[in-house]
Amino acid sequence: WLVIVIIVPGLFSAAVDTIYPAASKVEFVHETREAAREAALKKKKEMDERMAIYAVMVDSMDQSIGRILSALDERGLRESTLVFFLADNGGCDEGGRFGFERKKGGQLGTDSSFASYGLGWANASNTPFQFFKKDNHEGGIASPLIVHWPHGIAARGEWRQQPGHVIDIMATCLEVAGAKYPGKFKKHTIVPLEGKSLVPTFADCAIDREALYWEHVGNRAVRSGDWKLVANKRFRKQDWELYNLKIDRTETVNLIDQREDKAQELEAMWQA
Repeated sequence: WLVIVIIVPGLFSAAVDTIYPAASKVEFVHETREAAREAALKKKKEMDERMAIYAVMVDSMDQSIGRILSALDERGLRESTLVFFLADNGGCDEGGRFGFERKKGGQLGTDSSFASYGLGWANASNTPFQFFKKDNHEGGIASPLIVHWPHGIAARGEWRQQPGHVIDIMATCLEVAGAKYPGKFKKHTIVPLEGKSLVPTFADCAIDREALYWEHVGNRAVRSGDWKLVANKRFRKQDWELYNLKIDRTETVNLIDQREDKAQELEAMWQA
């Protein structure tokens, strides 16, 4: 059995039912601490409500995941089921300090609302990584992944440091299931399989993989092994930055000047 848990409100009941049958410019802004405090106090009631709704959503998610796992327990499937638990990438800083205003959507917490928890909470969510959703620094692309499969993973409660990507989930499922990825569907050629199986990482073995590439609204990055080249559209120059993620996962020491050879190598890969 395989269960992939992605945080999407409203889909948990269907999952349980399935188990039983089978920044464009740079500006200078100066604001005094007192002015910031006054602005926060004016927003306090709304912020309290937003935090309460957020807490309820987290609790609802937790209970819903519990329902899925309980359903597996009731059918004796928990030990043999491969469960992936992962979240969306990057805390969302849209809407500025306090997130979107109410006029952006309906009542918070309903399917008619369109809300962001704002810059401060996004920063807290992404700590210790840099930047946010849309960016290709680690704060915008790094996501935690928990894998649970007692019958297939001997290790318990261990960390894995190998880089992975959401495209690897399909390849992992195919290997675990012993299935073959089709070349065609209803006489139509389909996109070839992308990604690498994560099964070797269950035993803490390395994955021999190609470079990973990202691009979103002008933000771009390429990672090959421990090295990552990244550029951010938030900055006027949009210069490349180079990091060794093995020793600097938080991307705090830009090595672009010290390792021009590596930067040129990765840029050539990006341009190819």
